[in-house]
Amino acid sequence: MLQNIPQYTGQPPQQSICPIMSVVPTEVKKPHARQLNQTPFKIGSSEIFSTEIHSEMALWGSKMAMLKVGVLVFYYQALCLNKGGDVHQGFQSLLTEVNKACAQCVLRMANRLFGEKTCDFLPAFKESCQKFYQAELEELSFAEDTEECRKHINDWVTKKTEGKISEILGAGTVGPLTKLVLVNGVYFKGRWNEQFDRKHTRGMRFKVNQEKKTVQMMFKQAKFKMGYVDEVHTQVLELPYEGEELSMVILLPDDDTELPVVEKALTYEKFRAWTNPEKMAKDKVQVFLPRLKLEESYDLESFLRSLGMTDAFEEAKADFSGMSTKKNMPVSKVTHKCFVEVNEEGTEAAAATAVIRNSRCSRSEPTFCADHPFLFFIRHLKTNSILFCGRFSSP
Repeated sequence: MLQNIPQYTGQPPQQSICPIMSVVPTEVKKPHARQLNQTPFKIGSSEIFSTEIHSEMALWGSKMAMLKVGVLVFYYQALCLNKGGDVHQGFQSLLTEVNKACAQCVLRMANRLFGEKTCDFLPAFKESCQKFYQAELEELSFAEDTEECRKHINDWVTKKTEGKISEILGAGTVGPLTKLVLVNGVYFKGRWNEQFDRKHTRGMRFKVNQEKKTVQMMFKQAKFKMGYVDEVHTQVLELPYEGEELSMVILLPDDDTELPVVEKALTYEKFRAWTNPEKMAKDKVQVFLPRLKLEESYDLESFLRSLGMTDAFEEAKADFSGMSTKKNMPVSKVTHKCFVEVNEEGTEAAAATAVIRNSRCSRSEPTFCADHPFLFFIRHLKTNSILFCGRFSSP
């Protein structure tokens, strides 16, 4: 999984949450956000997850920024975002632009806070969440009927993601003492501007370290924007969706370059530079891309703790007086789930017996052959914001 992180210099935690800095709305491109743009992406241990995905905008906006509405002073000082007004207004504009983007695509953002009804949440906090992040705070009775609350939350997310995310909260994840749950799910479905033909999909070898596994490899020959980054010996390919307001960008290292080399060098500013249209040429290219169907779930508490937000989860220290009249009300749960499917028609995000081809891709003409680990990003072109990103390193 790829994850947002401002100025974080420690070791990536050995767990599913792997820090990475990414999306910053264009309206927040101010001096106080510059550190964010220059911070390296950090991707977690491939020994834990061979394929990792998540929604960048969702994690940054719905969880961390909504918390800021109610947090006093220092949490976001640790995140290098001291001027909160710009952050809130930036995400308000970003969500508005993205939600109205591309009539040919479907994008569903399931952002909501669920709070214990006895906590007396402040009207101003509820209004801010709705205004800036399109996220309602719904009050439930965790103390009286924990399981019914869990099912209610799951049903809400399932509906918002058109059934692709069915159980964002597993059994036992909430209890009678739960005070606040922050939930996010995202569903995206887009058709390629240039669709792959199913009849050309074949079984092909995908190289993982010293092993080779079989994947269903799609093929398309058409004109696409393509570039090359000498710094990390990596090909860059952009595959637009219908309407050309959203696109998938793929970073594919050369055969003799390991993916961690790219990950270590990658920052948000470098990503923008590497994918700058002026540095990419539209050319007829042979594209080989595996079918993808990925789904991941994450509890973000340990990740947020690693950023310095420790008090938010501890009853004796939590100070969310900007959210509620109740004191010592810790965050009970911050969870995220993401689904991405890439096939011949396009991408769905929120999954005939082939002939095995042992040969590698032909290099006789411009070719982009994703038969070894790569990074992928789905971005909104107008705001240059990353909606989803992930690593595909093993079938």
